[in-house]
Amino acid sequence: MECNIDQKGRVARLYTGIIAIVFGIALALLTYLSIVPAALGWFAVAGSIFGGAFAIFEARKGWCVVRAIGIKTPL
Repeated sequence: MECNIDQKGRVARLYTGIIAIVFGIALALLTYLSIVPAALGWFAVAGSIFGGAFAIFEARKGWCVVRAIGIKTPL
């Protein structure tokens, strides 16, 4: 896990991760209140929170999985 993103990329991933986790929490509330169907809602909640946590991990480590496999990202 060699550092492969700069400070600008780290900040972008941190904000993306925070937004994804907040979205996951809001979606969990909507699912709990039965506004969103439970089968779809809980999978979306788990995906959003896991994805957000992974983005925050990438920001802390300075490492991007997409760049690690050779795809160039704009940031």
